[in-house]
Amino acid sequence: MLNAKNSSLKLSEGHMDYISFGKGSEVLIILPGLGDGFITVKGMALPLALTYRNYAKRFKVYIFSRKSPLKDGYTTRDMAEDQAEAMKILNITKANIMGISQGGMIAQYLAIDYPQLLKILILAVTLSKQNETVKQVVSNWMEMAEAENYMDIVIDTSEKSYSENYLRKIRPFYPLLGRFKKPKDFNRFLVQANSCLNHNSHNELHRISCPTLIIGGGQDKILGSNSSFEIAKKVNNNELFIYDNLGHGAYEEARDFNKRVINFLLKSKI
Repeated sequence: MLNAKNSSLKLSEGHMDYISFGKGSEVLIILPGLGDGFITVKGMALPLALTYRNYAKRFKVYIFSRKSPLKDGYTTRDMAEDQAEAMKILNITKANIMGISQGGMIAQYLAIDYPQLLKILILAVTLSKQNETVKQVVSNWMEMAEAENYMDIVIDTSEKSYSENYLRKIRPFYPLLGRFKKPKDFNRFLVQANSCLNHNSHNELHRISCPTLIIGGGQDKILGSNSSFEIAKKVNNNELFIYDNLGHGAYEEARDFNKRVINFLLKSKI
């Protein structure tokens, strides 16, 4: 019923994996966060379709990974250019875009540089300029990646993403992480992490013209608690919602997150 499919497309340079599902008449593109540096969407059509099944009735949903390979020095703006090329290849001329964390950084540049491709923009737990919190956290992850300490990155990400109530449920499973094989190559993660540290779209956000929903976590220990407010001050046509008691993982932890996004899309007359 979800019509979930694994796919890949060839770009002018490299290739891009993506999945699709749903049978709605409107297109919704989801751009995931920095975790894509380790685990792409390749082969993940069914589990991702189940995770985002609430969108399947109203939307044809696409979830894209960054392209492969990624060159050193690649930026979030370069990634937005790749995304625009992928949409052109798939004949997606107008879409609703939801960017989560680093995906939100890419989505900002997509809306700034290719406004004709967007109908509505959702920016979830993301930032538009650097702060000391994200510099410290991501730099620390990069040091772990250079030492190939994959398990430490996963645990630190969890500890900084979720509420204490949620962490009490998942901490007993931390020992099982040792059973997972570490990635063969940490360079993809390092390139993407570096692009996060160099992302700065703040002074161009006024160029975003489509209706925009900004969702943040009041306890975000990865991007800082002010990042969503900073975006909202610059984007003209926006609605801001903060989960006061949740952090960077609000998009996973908040039970009403997907419903909130769908309601905004409907309210904004997709």
